[in-house]
Amino acid sequence: MEKRKSIFRNLHSNEKLLSIMPSIFAIITGLLFGFIIMLITNPSGAGSGLARILFGAFDEGSKSLGQVLYFATPIILTGLSVGFAFKTGLFNIGATGQFTVGAIAAIYVGVNWGFLPGKFHWLIAILVATIIGGIWGIIPGLLKAYRNVHEVVATIMMNYIAVYLVKWFILSNQSIYNQEKNETASVLSTAKNPSLFMKEIFKGSQVDGGFIVAVVVAIIIYIVLNKTTFGFELKAVGHNRHSAKYAGINEKRSIILSMAIAGATAGLAGAVTFLSVSLKHMEPLAVLLPQGFDGITVALIALSNPIGVIFAGIFIGYIKQGGFTMQLSGFVPEIIGIITSAIIYFSALSLIFQSFIKKILGKNGGNK
Repeated sequence: MEKRKSIFRNLHSNEKLLSIMPSIFAIITGLLFGFIIMLITNPSGAGSGLARILFGAFDEGSKSLGQVLYFATPIILTGLSVGFAFKTGLFNIGATGQFTVGAIAAIYVGVNWGFLPGKFHWLIAILVATIIGGIWGIIPGLLKAYRNVHEVVATIMMNYIAVYLVKWFILSNQSIYNQEKNETASVLSTAKNPSLFMKEIFKGSQVDGGFIVAVVVAIIIYIVLNKTTFGFELKAVGHNRHSAKYAGINEKRSIILSMAIAGATAGLAGAVTFLSVSLKHMEPLAVLLPQGFDGITVALIALSNPIGVIFAGIFIGYIKQGGFTMQLSGFVPEIIGIITSAIIYFSALSLIFQSFIKKILGKNGGNK
């Protein structure tokens, strides 16, 4: 009995460790689930396939590590978008739509606004994309605040509106549409992401200054949420909208601003992705872009902590880069999609597990 009480006391003293247990649980079980799938489909290559996932990102040294950061950049920003909304009590499923409208706004400015001088062109492109993404986030925020329309339903619908609206916009604007290749035109060099020394550090990779932008935004969001009155108000509304209103907080304004900031962050993600020096183009297809959904995975792994989102995004980028080498072991890279999907489900289960442990700790703490 005394031994059990000692265990509970130790767990109480390691509250921070307990808080990251769901993430560790989700990652390990997600990888194990992927390994089981590999054992079923190709038993002889399962071991080397798992090794490719875990260590394939080191195959080409600094170039491969640069690719990890390249893949991590947009999902860090979409993860911040989803995580910020989570922290304020909202479930932003619309990051992919906000990402899409932000991307096309950046492309339009990047292609047509060549009259802007130097890197001022790039700054205006990402600013416009951020504003458009914020506007796209405001719409479900207004519906939630004034008509009590659940944000999950509203943001899902906004995703599809974004996809078809952007498809129409590309096809109807010849200035940004390359008919021969059925994709958007290349943005001008002045609108591309600056290197910020990333190309020099990770030679041969596609990473650029977009990664630095993502890290800076994560730090800013962390400060806003944890060190400002504004952030406290947003979280208070998220915990209990009616209690926050009773305390004098304008809960409608908080909901709208929360969704606006979430949308703006996802719009910025679209900008840095399609203004990449790797010459990304958008095709006029009615397809939901995956970066927004990867952001949900990242936010869940990080438990919506903005600093945790950076590391979670790098982790997803890491296994994505490793996944590209899996063909050498007889597997398709899509196995990574299965693993990340499994991580989402196990993240939810692990949060339930964490709540259960905390209840046990609370009961035993009260019996001391």
